[in-house]
Amino acid sequence: MRFTKLIHKYWFAVGLVIVLALTVADATESVSGLGRWFKLHFGAETTVLLIFFFSGLILDTRQIKSESIDIKVILIALAVIFLAAPVSAAFFVWSPLDVGIIVGLFLVAAMPTTVSSGVVMTTAAGGKLAHALLITILANGLAIFTIPITLGLLLPLIGGTTVIMLDKPAIMLKIALLVLAPLGFGMLLKLRLKDTIRLFKNRLHILNQIFILTIVWMGLSQSRPAILNSGSMIGVIVLITAGFHAVLLVEAFGTAQFFGLKRGRRESIIFMGSQKTLPLSIILQATYFPQYSQALVVCVVHHLVHLLIDGYIVGKLRR
Repeated sequence: MRFTKLIHKYWFAVGLVIVLALTVADATESVSGLGRWFKLHFGAETTVLLIFFFSGLILDTRQIKSESIDIKVILIALAVIFLAAPVSAAFFVWSPLDVGIIVGLFLVAAMPTTVSSGVVMTTAAGGKLAHALLITILANGLAIFTIPITLGLLLPLIGGTTVIMLDKPAIMLKIALLVLAPLGFGMLLKLRLKDTIRLFKNRLHILNQIFILTIVWMGLSQSRPAILNSGSMIGVIVLITAGFHAVLLVEAFGTAQFFGLKRGRRESIIFMGSQKTLPLSIILQATYFPQYSQALVVCVVHHLVHLLIDGYIVGKLRR
């Protein structure tokens, strides 16, 4: 019974592990071959678009109007997302890590906050839903401008013989089309169909998580050969991503403590500030950094790691 409850609670994390294992371990390449086919036929772009469209449907924006908004908390959370995370990632250029791992950390650091898990964990830990929702909307909207700037500043730090060209206008257009447009359309559609969508909200959330697993599958399928060649680095990537997320959590906790934020105000900074969206990082890696397959593994593993770590923290804060 307890095992069943754990599976129900962490089914998405379990799903990530299963998708990773099935795709990489399939010697016949039937699983990865199908994933590559879907990716080549615009499967990845379509899936990301659907993820953010359903995210817009799920977001309960009425809470933003019904609760008082703490501008100080919102600004601090955005600072952790867009300033503290990239600065922390920049220090890894002085480490002996492979370029692919560093590129993956840069991608994670540049991402806006998650759309679903961060909101759920914030409210579960006792934080305000309105703050989490507003941070999500603002962060994903600002990402159109911040991601090209952040990556443009971080990537040259790698130096050496590695030259990574970045098409900033193309990145901005892709984020606008795949993130902001479907997210906004989903939010507008919910205003018209709010009663119907409320009935299916839980199912829509599960469907959205399945779409995220699908985009992970396609990304892993594309990078499977290179992942197998660097299989010994998986343990290192787990440690690095866990350490990086721990740094983000310490920064979020420390910032909330510095500004004297108590229970009920600090939770949105802790979870929304440290969690990073996965679908967008995968599509950007596949589009602009396909030569660095380890970067994809970093993005996926970080998402899995932050779900497990933050799930534990939610339990502690709730008590």
